[in-house]
Amino acid sequence: MENQYKQDLHIHTVYSTGDSSVEPQQTIPFIAELDHAEVRGISDHFEYLTGQVFEEYRKEVHDFGFWCGCEVNDSIDAREAAAYPFDYYIYHCRDRVSEYKGAETLLETGKPVIVSHPMAMGADLNKVPTDCLLEINNRYVWKNDYMSYFSPHLHRFRFTIGSDAHKPNWLSQNVARHAAAKLGIEETVLFPLRFYQPVHS
Repeated sequence: MENQYKQDLHIHTVYSTGDSSVEPQQTIPFIAELDHAEVRGISDHFEYLTGQVFEEYRKEVHDFGFWCGCEVNDSIDAREAAAYPFDYYIYHCRDRVSEYKGAETLLETGKPVIVSHPMAMGADLNKVPTDCLLEINNRYVWKNDYMSYFSPHLHRFRFTIGSDAHKPNWLSQNVARHAAAKLGIEETVLFPLRFYQPVHS
C-alpha cells in the first residue's frame, strides 16, 4: 500500500488492553503491513504500559520501524510517564491548572509533547505551553467549530495531524487534513522517515 500521509503518530494497538474500542486485529504487525503514512508512531495508553510491559511494547514498536510514544491521561500519569524513555508523548490537557502543569512536566523530558484532540478535551489554548504541539484529530475535529477554536492560535503553535486509530479502518486522516487545509496549517513532521531499521519488512 502506498503511503497516503506524511505522518501519523496517534495510533493505538492491542497494548491498550483496557480500551474496549480497540479491535483485536489492531496489532503492530498488521498496522506495519498497511503502511498508510511515511512516519508512524504507536501511542498506546500509558496506564497499560507500565512495569515489565513497557520493554516488550517498546521492543515490538521499534522492531517494526515505528516511533514509540504513549497517550497520557492526566497530570498524575504525566509524572510517571516522564520517567519512561518514550520517543514522544501525546497528552490529554483539560482546562485545569494541574493539567497545564502536567504538560510542562512532559516537556521537561526534552521529548515532543502533542496535546491530543484539545478541543474535545476543553483545553484553553491561551494556557497550553507553546512548546507543545497541537493535534488536528481525525476522530474529533469535525464535531465542533474548529475554525473559531484554532484560528487565533495558528501563529503560536506547531501542529500535527493524527488518526487516533483504534481499529484498522480508522487509519485515516482525511477529515483532519481537510480541516488543516481550511485553517492553512502545515503539519510539523517530528521524526525522520524511519530512524529505526525494521526487523520485520
